[in-house]
Amino acid sequence: MKVLVACEESQAVTIELRKLGHEAYSNDIISCSGGHPEWHLQQDVIPLLEEEWDMIIAFPPCTYLTNAGAKHLYKGGILNEERYKKGLEAKEFFVKILNAKCKRIAVENPVSSLIYEMPKCSQEIQPWMFGHPTTKKTRLWLKGLPALKPTNIVDPFSNCHDAGTWFMKGGKDRQRNRAKTFPGIAKAMAEQWGGLDL
Repeated sequence: MKVLVACEESQAVTIELRKLGHEAYSNDIISCSGGHPEWHLQQDVIPLLEEEWDMIIAFPPCTYLTNAGAKHLYKGGILNEERYKKGLEAKEFFVKILNAKCKRIAVENPVSSLIYEMPKCSQEIQPWMFGHPTTKKTRLWLKGLPALKPTNIVDPFSNCHDAGTWFMKGGKDRQRNRAKTFPGIAKAMAEQWGGLDL
């Protein structure tokens, strides 16, 4: 299959798909950190959506949509208009990917703020369902793809928002590190969706 893995600088899903023999390409406006620049399309994803793909798996930015950032939407009880506008732009970008002309699409994002009235998701997953003992609720919007099945259920002993976790660490790469896909989830996506008959 020819697969576009949009907004994925880590190449986690792309590498798993390549292992299975698929022609997969990661895409982001920044360079990749997965070690395979030859598989990376460093550009705006919107023009790529016009090309023919057998499947699109996307991880659009969630900074302004996520419920975790909702506290920044209201300062002193007043709506932060600038942040709200950026959230609406992020939703528009998200919807463009979800509505691309492709038979198989999966779009991933965390729980979003109710104010943005996002489309109803198809499924919610957790890292602990795929071998990672932590909680970080993630939503999937699926078109032409089955729900992801758990592969290795373990007991979670931490929440990604706990003090001292990788998710809560600061630094210049904070946002980039938070966006990386858990290896168990990446492998499940590649194996379960990449194994579908066309």
